[in-house]
Amino acid sequence: MRVGVEVGGTFTDLIAIDGNDVRVAKVPSVPKSPEEGVFAALAAANIPLGRVTDLVHGSTVATNAVLERKGGLTAFVTTAGFRDLLLIQRMDRPKIYNLAYQKPVAVVERRDVIEIGERMLSDGSVAMALDEASALQSLKAALSARPFKAVAVCFLNAWANPAHEQKIAELIKREFPELYVSCSSEISREFREYERASTTALSAYVQPIIDSYLGRFESRLEREGFRGHFSIMQSNGGRLPATAIRRNAITALFSGPAAGVIGAIRQTGASGYRNLITFDMGGTSTDVCLVTDGKPLIAAETAVDGLPIRTPVVDIASVGAGGGSIVWRDSGGMLRVGPRSSGADPGPACYGRGGAAPTITDAHVIRGTIQPESFLGGRMRLDVDAAQRVFAPLAKEFGMSLEAIADSAIRLADANVVRAIQLISTELGRDPRDYVLVPFGGAGPLHAGRIAEDLGITTIVVPQNAGVLSAFGLLAADYSQFETVTRRIVVDEATPDAVRGVFGTLRDDLMGRLRANGLQGELEYSFTLQMRFVGQAFEVSVPVDPARLATLAVKDLYELFDEANRLVYMQGGVTGKKIEIVGFRAGATAPEQVVLPPKSAGAAPRPVRMQPIHENREARECTVATRGAIGSLRSGQVDVAGGVAGMDGPLLVEDETSTIYVPPGWRAVDDPAGNLILKRI
Repeated sequence: MRVGVEVGGTFTDLIAIDGNDVRVAKVPSVPKSPEEGVFAALAAANIPLGRVTDLVHGSTVATNAVLERKGGLTAFVTTAGFRDLLLIQRMDRPKIYNLAYQKPVAVVERRDVIEIGERMLSDGSVAMALDEASALQSLKAALSARPFKAVAVCFLNAWANPAHEQKIAELIKREFPELYVSCSSEISREFREYERASTTALSAYVQPIIDSYLGRFESRLEREGFRGHFSIMQSNGGRLPATAIRRNAITALFSGPAAGVIGAIRQTGASGYRNLITFDMGGTSTDVCLVTDGKPLIAAETAVDGLPIRTPVVDIASVGAGGGSIVWRDSGGMLRVGPRSSGADPGPACYGRGGAAPTITDAHVIRGTIQPESFLGGRMRLDVDAAQRVFAPLAKEFGMSLEAIADSAIRLADANVVRAIQLISTELGRDPRDYVLVPFGGAGPLHAGRIAEDLGITTIVVPQNAGVLSAFGLLAADYSQFETVTRRIVVDEATPDAVRGVFGTLRDDLMGRLRANGLQGELEYSFTLQMRFVGQAFEVSVPVDPARLATLAVKDLYELFDEANRLVYMQGGVTGKKIEIVGFRAGATAPEQVVLPPKSAGAAPRPVRMQPIHENREARECTVATRGAIGSLRSGQVDVAGGVAGMDGPLLVEDETSTIYVPPGWRAVDDPAGNLILKRI
């Protein structure tokens, strides 16, 4: 039995695959003790841990530690003269019209920065030797003064020569063995001092929290008879054994959103779709990602609470529009949705757990697009009166009916998601009409139809078990690891050999690390160059086909750069201009072959019924059917293409983990892979 369990902001999702038997569970998360939600989900699915051979986990523990500033007390060791590196940051202003804008607060206080006399140059040569005796004296005095849990070490140009960092790490581990130590040369071997320092500091900051969390988790698993493999999802879309994550927790900051993307790729691939816009709408936020030819874009950098993190991550855009997002009126009298959320505790008012603020889930209950008696397959009854009660003040302020204000809130949430999708598609030179929309999460399939219309998308693919697809993505993810280094090389006749040499070294390093983690079998590799014009400030990612590496020539490098540059900046023409490589990224993958079996017929579908709803500013009668009924309906609305039944909107399709809304002008068709295909008609 293989089990994937993902802890979200509102719900903890689980999926278990045992041959052709699939079990799912969706239980409220426990923010104060995330592992309690995991074991509650295991109990709800009636899973004996002694039978589980593969357990994959993803959570927001590391992310929440940063957002809530609940990481371990961290000291920051840096080159003398660079004490304010984490405070000065960059000179850009992301919010240029906000006169009260303040830079994000670092996770390390200024008084906890330790300066060490040493200096490396960018070519790796030593400008000032490290005085070990003096350094040890400074470290002893500073680290004894406060109850530190971790130390981040980031010296100037350590990416080019890590010798001084390694020596300082040895001294700290010898004198303070109880402290966690993170070195920039191990966490982020790249140039740009602030980004590298921020990444290292954040890694050290969350390390004690993750190590403690996984320690408790593993101890309880052992007590309850688990003897299988335990792995953790990474932000880059791959997983690693938990022991490896405990040494480098920064790679798992965005494990949940990345798992959803991988699950969408695997499940929609079974229906033949490879160009996707994934749309994960859960209880707290919405995450969207562009997938081209079955592969998501891997970004070199991301951010948490405004703090940059230089680590490979699935390129996901997030917006505060989830089922638990709070609906409110701003000081200018405008209706707003999010980014604040009711979270798992107390949750939306309709959950009956004390929620007092109107949310998107409450709005769906009011307008009829969520049926109170069938929420989560009927396992959770919703309180309609509570939803109406919290929306009543807003309805009065805007002079609207309850149904109209609820519908307006949902339309506003849709607009926020459309904008997020435009950021990852049209603004990057991709036409969303060339992609299919893949909604999942508890709320995604409810909103997908209208969002697709706004984007001009004509096909929507709703995966089976859409509400827990992120949990499936955990199981479907390959074991993988990435390595990135900075090497500045102006492209000339000798460059192809240099490229092969660097990638060869990275490939060998990755192979050794995966083998050390117990992963055997064939490995697949991916290579990416960071390239730019000489004199340009920032670079673009240029994928290099591994099969093409052996014969790579100068003209190939120019062609590849021209193609990537044209996609980002909408202009090409690199002939006669000097270009350079500034970074190399290699990835190694041990493929997993986990598939989701087609859903069995199960119990007979409930009778189709009619239900009044208020949607898109109109009151209308809507057909309500279970997902199992779509393939069995035979009427004038049957789509006989391929002998598969279908049904036209307006239609509410009730599933065990989510509700799907099919607007007028769309048709829902069940396909052999178990996915529900919505087509514009």
